[in-house]
Order: sequence, then C-alpha cells, then structure tokens
Amino acid sequence: MAPDSEPDDDLEPDEVEDDPDFEEDGGDQTEVTIEVRGLSLYTHHGVTAAEREVGQRLVLDIRLEVGDCDATVTDMVEDTVDYGEVCNTVSLVAQQRSYKTLERLCSAVADRLLDEYSADEVWVKAAKPEPPIPLSVDEVSVEVWRQRGGDDED
Repeated sequence: MAPDSEPDDDLEPDEVEDDPDFEEDGGDQTEVTIEVRGLSLYTHHGVTAAEREVGQRLVLDIRLEVGDCDATVTDMVEDTVDYGEVCNTVSLVAQQRSYKTLERLCSAVADRLLDEYSADEVWVKAAKPEPPIPLSVDEVSVEVWRQRGGDDED
C-alpha cells in the first residue's frame, strides 16, 4: 500500500460496511461525554426512619452522552451541557424530597437530566460511603441508566 493511500482502499465493498471507521457520508464523527464524579451531598434518603431523619452523605457520579455538540468547534459553553448546571440540578433533585431507595433517587435524577439537558443517554450512580449495615464495606451504590426515547409527542 502506498504511504498516501487510505487504509480502507484495500477493503472489498462488503468489508467497508463492517469497518468501524467507515461512515457513508465520509465525515468525521465526534461523540462527547460529560462526566461528574464524586458530587458529595448531604441528603435524607433511606429505608429507615433514622436515615431519613438524621440524613447522611451520598456521593453521586453522573455521565451524560451528548453526542456531537458544537462546543468542539465553537469553544462556547452555550453549545454544550454546562456541568456546573448539571451539578446544581442533581443537588436540587437529591435534596428536594426523601426517597427510600437509591434506585428511585437515581431514576428521579436521570429523568430530570434528560428533561433539562441535550443528552441522549444518562447514567446516575449514588453511593452511600457509610451505609447503615453491620458489616465493613467501602460503600454501597446503585447505578441507573436512561436513554432518551424516540420522538416525543406532546
């Protein structure tokens, strides 16, 4: 193969479609993931009344798949998802009411993030670093994944 030729030049037509680097329009594709790790919040979630009354620290990790956002070219915060605003939204959802399960909390956070931001997919993980169990563990956690549905009909 000549040094200037493309690697796909040697592929048969049916092999080109199987090549992960091949795109029919010939353009490059960029996928952007925004991730927040270790957002520490004091909350009142849990099964026991004591957990809900006294409260405890939760640590949340958030990941948003935003696809091809314009900020990769424009360098403008307005053209992407502002992770500071994401943290504020997560904090509001996590502290506005009490849930018994981390599953429900993570679902509420994921739903709000999909509603408010241009994300195709959202992962929310909530961890209790000091869970109320009589065994020594580093943490307990729950992770929920949500994907934006098809065309929304209003």
